[in-house]
Amino acid sequence: MLRPLITTIRENDDAAGFLAWPGDFDLDQSDHVEEVHLASGAALEGFAGDGAGGTYFFCGNGGEERPVLYADSEGGAALVAIGMPELLRLLLVAPWWRDCRAFTAEESAELTAEYLEDMPDLAVRRDRAAAALGLDLPTEAEVLARLRKVATEEGKKFVLIFTPANEPYDLLIKG
Repeated sequence: MLRPLITTIRENDDAAGFLAWPGDFDLDQSDHVEEVHLASGAALEGFAGDGAGGTYFFCGNGGEERPVLYADSEGGAALVAIGMPELLRLLLVAPWWRDCRAFTAEESAELTAEYLEDMPDLAVRRDRAAAALGLDLPTEAEVLARLRKVATEEGKKFVLIFTPANEPYDLLIKG
């Protein structure tokens, strides 16, 4: 049986450090700011969060292979990955994914440049974290194309509902 990636993150400083920043991914922040559920009635399990109050949820039953939905604190949500390995590849390769709106190479290059200004060793830290997690990394273009596909195609089945008002969250990533 494979070791859970969540366990590996908790036990590895390189992985945990990169995911904390610039990944803005914290396994100790799994409570969402509002009561929510999936429209389908499938299980929803918060397992991580970000500094702005966003939450990562596993959808359905099972382990780390489950779809991952991200909900921000402003009422937006999107399916961002199918399984923990895909989520971690996204966070490692494009930790700025929340700022991508057009998913173009130019946009991604601009965001990359901004991060590199503040963190010139970004690629070295990313590669150490990926090695610790046992993950091969796709290109930025591949990871962003996959994010867009997951969010706009497979994500149609994962509608997050604000429970008290029975209202759906807005789509963070539109097709």
